[in-house]
Amino acid sequence: MLFMKRVCFYEYGGPEVLRIENIEKPEIKKEGIKIDVKAIGVNPVDTYFREGTYKPPMLPWTPGSDFSGVVVEIGSSNSDLKIGDRVFGTGLGRDIDGTYAETIVAPRKNMALLPDEIEFEEGAAIALVGVTAWRALIDHGRIKSGEKCLIHGGNGGVGHVAVQIAKDRGAEIITTARPEYHKSLKELGADYVFDYKEEKLAELIEQKGTQDVIIDHMCDEYMGMNIRVAGGGARIVGIGQENSDVTIPSFSIARSKEITLHMISMFNTPEICSVLEQLAMMMSDGLLKVVVGDRYSLDEVKRAQTAIYSESRFGKIIIIP
Repeated sequence: MLFMKRVCFYEYGGPEVLRIENIEKPEIKKEGIKIDVKAIGVNPVDTYFREGTYKPPMLPWTPGSDFSGVVVEIGSSNSDLKIGDRVFGTGLGRDIDGTYAETIVAPRKNMALLPDEIEFEEGAAIALVGVTAWRALIDHGRIKSGEKCLIHGGNGGVGHVAVQIAKDRGAEIITTARPEYHKSLKELGADYVFDYKEEKLAELIEQKGTQDVIIDHMCDEYMGMNIRVAGGGARIVGIGQENSDVTIPSFSIARSKEITLHMISMFNTPEICSVLEQLAMMMSDGLLKVVVGDRYSLDEVKRAQTAIYSESRFGKIIIIP
């Protein structure tokens, strides 16, 4: 009997509810792909399921959306994949057991081939944040060449990927971050980088012109500013918030500008594999890179999830099983 290590929780709560167990490796299911996991991306949404803000279908539950690894078994004889293929993917951990494990079974639609020149760590780190940034900018923001784009939190996982995608589309980019990250963000393609703690942040943004597309990861804090700096017909895309309630201040101004507000979730992406293929192509062509910040082992999973909110960093946290 073959066994593996996995992380799971039997009750909702803080990082202390996470357990590490040795269990039998999962059985392959029809249309499923069994993966020997090489790297796991850590995302804020992983903690939402652990806390019970989002309810998984059952307990115990293994968190985690992102993975990269090697195909070791295939459930369908008609699959285009083969044993030994390098793959990366996302979208697990909601209705399918998550990725914090040494071996997983995932649907083909949630993964794409990982080119040889891309490291496993990069594949796991890019998946969820890359799909989120792509949907925000391309599917909902409909970013076009020459437009102005404001990206809050450029040093974060989604933020630093969004900067590069927007630059590839020919946009002029403003982003916010701590001063120690400004140089790195300009190297990734940001035209202007401002300290998010700047008291006159809205005025600084306004000096660069009204914004056509705004990507916001803290809608409960920045919505008023977004409306203020937005131009006519602007698209505001909300990808996150700290508090559950988000209000729309200056509603009459938003109406006068005919601003469109999009609220999105990566889990609703119609074709995850298609977006992953686009991201892999950009990475292979040198147009997109993901910054890997801190690395943890499965045994350090509590520290990894705590670090999501307790520390400032550039890039993504990953787990190496």
